[in-house]
Amino acid sequence: MSGPTLGEFLQDAPKNWGRWGPDDELGCLNFLDAAEVVRGAAEIREGQVFTLGTPITHPTGDPAFPGLGRSGPKRTNSQDYGDYLSGAQETLPGGLEFADDVIELGTHSSTHFDALGHAWFDGACWNGYPPETTIGGMQKASVLPIAEHGVVGRGVVLDIARLKGKPHLERGEPFTHDDLLQAAERQGITIERRDVVLIRTGCLGHFYDVGPEEYLATPFLEAGLAYSDELVFWYQERELPVFATDTISGEYTDWETTGYVAPLHASLMRNLGVLFSEIMWLDDLAAACADDGRWTFFFAAAPLKIVEGTGALVNPLAIR
Repeated sequence: MSGPTLGEFLQDAPKNWGRWGPDDELGCLNFLDAAEVVRGAAEIREGQVFTLGTPITHPTGDPAFPGLGRSGPKRTNSQDYGDYLSGAQETLPGGLEFADDVIELGTHSSTHFDALGHAWFDGACWNGYPPETTIGGMQKASVLPIAEHGVVGRGVVLDIARLKGKPHLERGEPFTHDDLLQAAERQGITIERRDVVLIRTGCLGHFYDVGPEEYLATPFLEAGLAYSDELVFWYQERELPVFATDTISGEYTDWETTGYVAPLHASLMRNLGVLFSEIMWLDDLAAACADDGRWTFFFAAAPLKIVEGTGALVNPLAIR
């Protein structure tokens, strides 16, 4: 399918370039100031803590986007009791022995935040930085400024699977901005200005049920949020700082039909500076919220501080 380029498709879409100055690398994270941290902390009632990161080197396999040179994590012991048995290591004075391990993984192959410069088109990344700044390491709009700031505020989860009356969305099933609004209405909540919105599809739980071979079948076709002008303007007008999902790609992946690859990465991340977090474990949090009907919480995430990184692993917290 041929059609207009992303630049042509999004020529009238809003941008936040220059909104926080020519050197900005935080984008919509600027919205999460001290007042938003305090507003988020007010959501803590029972002290329930939910960790939203996925297990790394899960026995079933690890969710990683197929292609793009990505592979699942690999963990190996670099030292253990076997080294003492074989004589390769000597017991320390006093008798202490220890084990160590090494992990090899891509920064986008488990729960993570993307750097704002992670994706670009028409020769420009977030805030107009040239893509040449990504060569060999991200000199601009890397994940490091995000990690140093932290992502903290009032969180809300929108349960699209529950809205649709199913445990998880189906392969290649899109959902829309209207579905987000309907989920909020069904759950009895209002998406407030600068909320951290987490979107549950149930697909990550389905990944662990069926395994990577079936879930990542070629062609890769995942449920996801579909692009619309209304959606983009909603994020802009509500000053929503984060787009987070429990899917691998975050958005609708049927690009053979739409003609576009990742238009939300283009319109929200690259144009508006919205932070993307993918592969987030939301099933336990959503179940607790459904039990008592309270869908808001204190959200806090601190990605790893990777210098010049295109993204960073994270184990976010939702505290109710």
